[in-house]
Amino acid sequence: MQISAKADYAVRAMLELAAHGPELVKATILIDHQGLPRKFVETILVDLRRAGLVCSQRGADGGYTLARPATEISLGAIIRAVDGPLAEVRGLRPHETAYSGAAEHLPDVWVAARASLRRVLDETSLAQALSGRLPAHVRKLAESPEAWLPR
Repeated sequence: MQISAKADYAVRAMLELAAHGPELVKATILIDHQGLPRKFVETILVDLRRAGLVCSQRGADGGYTLARPATEISLGAIIRAVDGPLAEVRGLRPHETAYSGAAEHLPDVWVAARASLRRVLDETSLAQALSGRLPAHVRKLAESPEAWLPR
């Protein structure tokens, strides 16, 4: 899996909103605190608003805030809001793939990979990522020395 820049920026912007919440936060705060490119953030905030993850208020005192508590927003929901499905194979969802011959069982692997992503990203809330109190199964994966090795 490759996490896109857009997904990374979206999660970081949402973490800033969670850290400053419930008060309104100007886009410039998100940009400055996380060192994000302005154009990306503007597009991302539109996507997050459309997905019902942030609310915006216009005007001099305006800004952005989370639409729901950070405990109710998963990292998976944020990534889907800006990038679409968590796992795709040539533009298809893993369960939509079908192969014959030697590759006939490959869809099972793709579906399992998606399930693994869901288990981490959908079961980790914005609040948990902000506090560092990750779910036990996520922490166990992250604490494995092998997880940090490049391959």
